[in-house]
Amino acid sequence: MYQGRVAVEKNVESLLKAWKLSSLKNDSRLLIVGDGHLTPNLKGNYNQDDGIIWLGAIADETKRIDILRGADVFILPSLVEGLSLSLLEAMACGLACVATDAGADGEVLANAGIILSTQGVTTQLKTVLPMFSHHPELSSLLGKKARARILEKYTLHDNVTKLEKLYLSLHNRILI
Repeated sequence: MYQGRVAVEKNVESLLKAWKLSSLKNDSRLLIVGDGHLTPNLKGNYNQDDGIIWLGAIADETKRIDILRGADVFILPSLVEGLSLSLLEAMACGLACVATDAGADGEVLANAGIILSTQGVTTQLKTVLPMFSHHPELSSLLGKKARARILEKYTLHDNVTKLEKLYLSLHNRILI
């Protein structure tokens, strides 16, 4: 599944092309959660006949989390990214994650998922996606690693503690 804006920088079209070229469309489904200015054009070219289900934007966080929990793999093909909250949510839900190394996403996913280069995303996904179908244990293993990574480095408590230390450090420097 993909969750996010459907915009040029999110590179959803590369994911859709890879999906359409793969053999997965016959026995799996690709869920697209999100909306954007590219949605009408992409929906016209990639649809249910290709095994793609467009769910649109879902504002209800509980529904989005339920959809994440029901998925096997989360895919983030972004060309430009800061730190994807959707990626963090997917990892927290224990999904196997595939993301590009855009922004901080590669660092977040290090040793806990599959990291793609922002160059040639379609080709990389075309190779990687069938692995999850042919080796279902891969989803489970990467999902567990993703969840462990979140608990290790990205809990709210740890992030607030780090932010407090940073503010205290800056405050002490200003006083000196």
